[in-house]
Amino acid sequence: MRSLRCLSAEALAVHAPAALQSLDCVAHNLYPLLFKASYLLEQADLVQALLVRWPLEEFRLGALLGPGADHPEDLRDRPCRPCLEACVRGLRGHVLRAEGRTRLRLADLTGLRDVQEPQCRCRRTLGRWGRTELLARACFELQTEPRVARRPTVEVLADLFVTNGNFEAVVRALRPAGPAPLRLLCPSFRADSLRPAQLLQVVRLAGPGALRRLEVVHNVRLHAGHVEQLLAQVRFPRLTALTLPAKAFDAPPAHGPVPHDEDSHLTAIARALGQMTQLTELSVSFSRLTGKIRELLGSLQTPLRTLDLANCALNHADMAFLADCPHAAHLEVLDLSGHDLASLYPSTFFRLLRRAAPSLRALTLEECGIGDQHVNRMVLGLSPCLQLQELRLLGNPLSARALRRLFAALCELPGLRRIEFPVPRDCYPEGATYPQDELAMTKFDQQKYEEVAGELRAVLLQAGREDIQASTPLFGTFDPNIQETSQELGAFLLQSFRSALEKFSRALEQME
Repeated sequence: MRSLRCLSAEALAVHAPAALQSLDCVAHNLYPLLFKASYLLEQADLVQALLVRWPLEEFRLGALLGPGADHPEDLRDRPCRPCLEACVRGLRGHVLRAEGRTRLRLADLTGLRDVQEPQCRCRRTLGRWGRTELLARACFELQTEPRVARRPTVEVLADLFVTNGNFEAVVRALRPAGPAPLRLLCPSFRADSLRPAQLLQVVRLAGPGALRRLEVVHNVRLHAGHVEQLLAQVRFPRLTALTLPAKAFDAPPAHGPVPHDEDSHLTAIARALGQMTQLTELSVSFSRLTGKIRELLGSLQTPLRTLDLANCALNHADMAFLADCPHAAHLEVLDLSGHDLASLYPSTFFRLLRRAAPSLRALTLEECGIGDQHVNRMVLGLSPCLQLQELRLLGNPLSARALRRLFAALCELPGLRRIEFPVPRDCYPEGATYPQDELAMTKFDQQKYEEVAGELRAVLLQAGREDIQASTPLFGTFDPNIQETSQELGAFLLQSFRSALEKFSRALEQME
């Protein structure tokens, strides 16, 4: 229930012109509540004015928009474009105010959540990439403003998302040539569609000493030599989470008669990871790591809570190490998709599952060859996982009957909230093979699938588990970062394809 203070703040925010004239009379401890009310009502002018006059030493956006005693509603899933643009304009106006009249020292703009369905009334959102560009341009413009020479610096925390499209703006903001009234700091950094040299440059400028999360994804084409160089030349003493793109552990291309020593790169990378004393999340999916997991993970100083090894071509030795290593008992999020676990490594996989059971919250086993013959053992293996909240099983050849059996057992897991189940094998033409390509995946009997899906939801309802969401997202779940930069990613892929064709043509000419 909203407090009287909250209702009063909203009543004032509704009448924005009157509120703008009265701000100097508002008590300083009411500014946070008035800001949240203005953001909720999308009063952008009032949001901007509040930031210009902000009387406190800290402005923390995520905390201000989160649930509180006076205002229990959570607004963090409303990255409203007009309000966020007003925030940045307000910060700019704040540092340009008369000297000596500002107290703000820290502006934390992290904590927003990008969602598929906009919650703000205007339906106009500003994603992480857009927020990065907006803030970078504001920081750079202030560096060229002659009035800021003697202004105190305001530190700005932001989760940056850098691609080739906003690279130059971010670099200018991070590398000021003169006074920087807004000093950009980066606790979380995501990179896509960058060349390796660009990645190295911008990560160095982003302040790696304060970096907590580093995501290098999709169209940053790294090989093991690049990863070794990045980790050797840039220290990450506080890094807790690291994501590397596909093929990041492949050997560099050979340009001479002497091939690169792939093992030496892996040893250097493992040594660098071992020096990260706070690393608890590691994602290296779609890298070929056959027989290398012990060396990669063995020197880590802290137990991993998140581990993504999807499609890494693991062998029995890798699985045995995972089942017996110290990390197993601490895992909360685990992805082993793309490995034939139940057939090739049944004992080691279920030993790993048994050790992870007390802590495991999310398990992804897509395209793991789990068939009807494995369901009983899967039920036994999952039954101790009482903390499990999410289970993803897409791409496995399970029949409708097996899925009903599995769903009945999953109803016994008290924390489970989401199941992603495959299209039942019965819905595909007879003789369908697994794993499936994208075309084969879509050729199933839609009507029969809907009937089975209804039966599975009925199993949940009969067990009183309406709180479990069950779905089959064939082409993946919503990714706000990919959605926001889809046009740039498409252009980048097209250019890469053209470059590959040109290299192929030149190679043919040389052969002739």
